[in-house]
Amino acid sequence: MMATGLLLLLCLTGHAIAKKSPDVDCLIVHLKYISCTWNKPELPEVNYTFQSRFYNDKEFSNCAEYVSENSVNTGCKQPYENQSKRFNSFYTKLTHGNQTIDKEHGLRQKVQLYPPVNLTVQNGSDLNLWFYWNQTASSCVESEVRYRTNNKKWELNKLISGRQNFCINLPSSSSRYELQVRSRMGNNCGESLFWSNWCEPVVWGHNNSTDTNQINVSAWTPLMYVVGAFTLILLVTMLLHHERLRIIPIPVVPKPSPVFNNIEDWLQFSKGLKGNFKANYNEHACPVREYCSVSQSDSESSDGSAFSVTTDQTDCSVSMPVNQSEDQSTTSSSSSSAVLVSSQEEQQVSV
Repeated sequence: MMATGLLLLLCLTGHAIAKKSPDVDCLIVHLKYISCTWNKPELPEVNYTFQSRFYNDKEFSNCAEYVSENSVNTGCKQPYENQSKRFNSFYTKLTHGNQTIDKEHGLRQKVQLYPPVNLTVQNGSDLNLWFYWNQTASSCVESEVRYRTNNKKWELNKLISGRQNFCINLPSSSSRYELQVRSRMGNNCGESLFWSNWCEPVVWGHNNSTDTNQINVSAWTPLMYVVGAFTLILLVTMLLHHERLRIIPIPVVPKPSPVFNNIEDWLQFSKGLKGNFKANYNEHACPVREYCSVSQSDSESSDGSAFSVTTDQTDCSVSMPVNQSEDQSTTSSSSSSAVLVSSQEEQQVSV
């Protein structure tokens, strides 16, 4: 008997849990409408009627637009016209037959905005990279920016309320920048617990592709430069050690002058070499004498012989001193005169 009663109790408890009343959850979407859902913890089996009102409203308002799932109402969209009402309590009512589910909500921190729109990027006159976007109720909205370079890790930056731009200082022209923005109601207007979704990313850089192979190549480029520089230094060191690299300066040869007034100046000799070209002796003129042939015929000579004497004598030395040259000249002329005299005497004797 006790076992039967316990089993019946468990069945009733399980049925009660299975038939648990739906929970209503509301959220203000982009300050345009209130979205309320009651599909948790499970999809309801019946269609409930939804009504709502703010504090100080006299009557409940019926649902303006139902949201359905499998032909069963799971949510409602109510218009939201007065933005200051979210600081007041919000009341909801679900009704089905004799069953009514009432709940009070605080919507001050339950605001979710749409993602920012018109996200653009441009180079500023200050050489910085500027991003701009638009968001509703800009004076009450704070934004959060995330960006990454060359598909690396995202970097987050939270901006103050009212600011709708972001700057990247002195971007690299060889890098690729990707940026996204999301927003929420700021603290000065009742900080929200919900951020908007991230907007569509905007990309700036020399290459908009996300090919990982290209990214790996750019990451290895500095290492390749270091290895190349080290190899070059090693080769130069080896060449210098084996004396295979020699630097031979080539002197500049001046253009020769058409008139060679002084060949020593043109050749640009050193002082010691130039002194060797100076003459240390005197060179005198060499006297040259020519004598005409003298012939005498002896008609009385039986064999008709003729005697002819011709003297052409030049005797001088290039490097002979002056006194020796003059002595040789005098000796030469004396010998020539002696030859002539002896020839005449012989002719007279023969006669």
